[in-house]
Amino acid sequence: MNFFISDALAEAPAATEQASAITGLLPLVIFGAVLYFLMIRPQVKRQKEHKKMVEALAKGDEIVTTGGMAGKITDLGENFLLLEVSDGTAVKIRRQAVDSVLPKGSLKEL
Repeated sequence: MNFFISDALAEAPAATEQASAITGLLPLVIFGAVLYFLMIRPQVKRQKEHKKMVEALAKGDEIVTTGGMAGKITDLGENFLLLEVSDGTAVKIRRQAVDSVLPKGSLKEL
């Protein structure tokens, strides 16, 4: 009966399997690099610029908060600042809530 069934013999693994494993990882590596350069790196750069801007705030600067409130800084603390939004009206906000610093005299135009 052995003549109807051929013997299954083990063959040596092909050398191309190792190369195909490396080429299988190549798209993942490329995807990781694209993700880093298009998403992660610009976000880290924006965070550093925002931190530098917040540290450079001074009394008398005119700013806009993330909520859209504009005013002049009257007092600075370590984590908070006092923002004068109109004559006699001041609001205490976190320093991290500052979105941008306006040029001097911008609030007078409003």
